[in-house]
Amino acid sequence: MMSRQKIDELLNLVSDKMMSLKNNGMEEKFPISLIDIDCWEWPQGVGIFGLYKYYQISGKKEILDFLISWFDERLKEGILERNVNTTAPMLTLTYLYEETKKAEYLVLIEDWVDWIMKDKKLIRTGDDCFQHMITGDPNDGEILIDTIFMTLLFLYRASKILNREDCKAEANYQILNHIKYLLNKEEGLFYHGFNFNRNNNYGKVMWGRGNSWYTIAIMEIIQDVEIEESVKRYFLTVYTNQVKALKKYSDNNTGLWHTVIDDESSYIEISASAAFLCGIMKGVRLGILPKEEYVEFIQKSLDHIVDYILEDGTVTQVSYGTPIGESKEFYKEIPCCPMTYGQALMILLLQEALMDFWH
Repeated sequence: MMSRQKIDELLNLVSDKMMSLKNNGMEEKFPISLIDIDCWEWPQGVGIFGLYKYYQISGKKEILDFLISWFDERLKEGILERNVNTTAPMLTLTYLYEETKKAEYLVLIEDWVDWIMKDKKLIRTGDDCFQHMITGDPNDGEILIDTIFMTLLFLYRASKILNREDCKAEANYQILNHIKYLLNKEEGLFYHGFNFNRNNNYGKVMWGRGNSWYTIAIMEIIQDVEIEESVKRYFLTVYTNQVKALKKYSDNNTGLWHTVIDDESSYIEISASAAFLCGIMKGVRLGILPKEEYVEFIQKSLDHIVDYILEDGTVTQVSYGTPIGESKEFYKEIPCCPMTYGQALMILLLQEALMDFWH
């Protein structure tokens, strides 16, 4: 394992870069920038979550100040649209409310939960699953594995803060159904999406970052929320089967993962790789995975993934926002550029590597 000093240096670089990330001239295809840190969308939601987790272990006041300022500015500007993806920043707001006790944060948390639970304005599709509605597009009949991280982590946190068992029950139900419709049982990996109108999994592609949302979200849930033992056991069985498949499909040379997990001709993708590695390391540390089976593999993967961090802290080889494709070729053609979620998932990985267990 690399030294704590080296890991800490990288953490500083990666987090500092994210707090100043701007679009470098790339033409974006969505109504709200997925690159610029000063926007309220899902990449920024993942980004600020990574920053908050870094604040938790470092106690750096400048990070907390940045996060409070970020939310206050965004709330002053107004949120363009509520949907699955724009729920992502609400996860970090639950933690900031605990830190600051700001009344306006609690009001927004309660209101957003009502929007999902009471008003049911987050569209439901088949089997009452949350439809993966995004800014400017309801995505009729569609569910995505991404929803677990973007919306359901917030519901679990809200259940804890607001003492609302209905939020936890809803989140459990949604994950169980997303597993039902998205899991490739032969492989133990997830398809990117399912459409109830078509009654199929589109191109049946096992996309890297989509799978990684499950790997990393389940570890967050079991550490932060009390859930029924039977449900927890089910989630972790799916997780352990997924991890076995991930180890099998990891790149022979680097221990990292291709953007299409089972296609070696697709490029190595670092946001997924960081999330997979972080989720696997947490599983080993928590005793869910056997250390002897994974420790050498983890070391190899960690040694190679830090090569994708530039001197200024930019995490490279991160694929841009990715809708569902009908073929593997579609995913291979998604461009790579610096993204807040790439920075954040690397931060979460490096934080895990700092834990005493690994030293």
